[in-house]
Amino acid sequence: MPKNPKVLIVGAGLGGLTLAMLLERMGDVDYEIFERSVSLKPYGAGMIIGPNILPVFEQLGLLEEITKVSFPRKSMDIYSEDLTLISSMLQGELKENIGYDSLLFSRPHLHKLLLSKIPPEKIKYGKKVLSVGQSEYGVLLRCSDKSVHEGDILVGADGAYSAVRQSMYERLLKEKKLPKIDTMSLNVGYTCMVGTTLPQDPEVYNVLKDDFSHFAVVIADGKPHSWTIITVPGNRIAWGVVIQLSPEEKDAAFRNSEWGPESLGATISQVEHHKVPYGGTLGDLINATPRELISKVYLEEKLFETWNNNRVCLIGDACHKMLPSAGQGAINAMQDAVVLANCFYEMRSNSHDNIKAALKDYKKQRYAHAKQQVENSNAAGKLLYGQNRFEKFMRKAVLAWLPKSFEKNNLTKAGSYRPQASFLPQAPIRGTVPVLPQKPSKRYQEELKRLQQESKNTPASAAAAPVAQESKESEQVEEAKAI
Repeated sequence: MPKNPKVLIVGAGLGGLTLAMLLERMGDVDYEIFERSVSLKPYGAGMIIGPNILPVFEQLGLLEEITKVSFPRKSMDIYSEDLTLISSMLQGELKENIGYDSLLFSRPHLHKLLLSKIPPEKIKYGKKVLSVGQSEYGVLLRCSDKSVHEGDILVGADGAYSAVRQSMYERLLKEKKLPKIDTMSLNVGYTCMVGTTLPQDPEVYNVLKDDFSHFAVVIADGKPHSWTIITVPGNRIAWGVVIQLSPEEKDAAFRNSEWGPESLGATISQVEHHKVPYGGTLGDLINATPRELISKVYLEEKLFETWNNNRVCLIGDACHKMLPSAGQGAINAMQDAVVLANCFYEMRSNSHDNIKAALKDYKKQRYAHAKQQVENSNAAGKLLYGQNRFEKFMRKAVLAWLPKSFEKNNLTKAGSYRPQASFLPQAPIRGTVPVLPQKPSKRYQEELKRLQQESKNTPASAAAAPVAQESKESEQVEEAKAI
């Protein structure tokens, strides 16, 4: 077997691209990405990232790049259907505590940024997965174009209806090793339509003149509609409409895991008349968005118990699907990628036993945090989008009665979990909130000690060594000293 393991990544979403970017930086793990779409279109609306993942961007030297296409968020304003302000939730004033701004941008910008860091030859398009096979010696990926691909590890980053998960679960079910909860369908609760407008006139939408993001959620009265409006750089407005499904609609909901412009007409006609806090209607924003870049999907929730089996594992929506919460699901997927990359880095060889141990360790490190994030996000989704009697009561209680100190404590606590790549120099701890410790890298500490020892033993005459090699070693030593 080759010295360096080869990882097959199915899915070129944010989770899959983050994992690939980390493996690219790691250097001693080979990888390929297999994406079912023949091309990647800029689907999606507004997204927020903060202290839970920004330290990794800082490690990778991408913090400045993402900041350039972002606005900081000062608050989240919640309105009733008649545009009466119900509540304004804290955000911007927490930077001193959590150390980072909450950055808000158009989701396609982040996708484009991550994609730009992956060599084009590493991504194979038009690769719809039909089946997955594995043995003691490797994994096989069979695609609809009749191609077969071999590797040492397979990562399913292919969404809520993951083909990798389905293939893995079929095998485990035959072997009677699949927990009953993993045989149950995802709970479909909402349908969602999202998009981002073309550049708009700041004289028409005055909020576009500000250098921070305006974030509004409007909750309809007596209708199952909520809509989110977010201003993003480039004089554009990201929008999303969430419709809570009735029990009958849930039963009739068809499976649709693609970000694509299917069956938009009926949904648009339901919501286009709704008013927007910054002027005009949802119909105005929808008409200002290229129709081919408007997406409609069903939103599900589920936390799967089985994340890995031998050489195969899952990340992101493939193993934990949550309700909409301005990109929290994507952050969860990126955190999975960080921890999984750390586990790959710790492998001493690509033996079957080492791979199994690494994938088990990945789930052990991530499961409890992912479970908490899913629960928090689902609660937030119901708070903002729920329309049944109990959800309305809870929304009134939370928004009207709970003190700001409780809200502040919850937000700062949520910012304490921020895993970083263990094989890169750590980003400095920013803010005052205690950061949860993560599993240290034994291998990285050994590498640092080795580099430090080599720097002490290097004679002065080494200056005559080739310039390229000298530069490389100097860079490594400086990195070691920085730690």
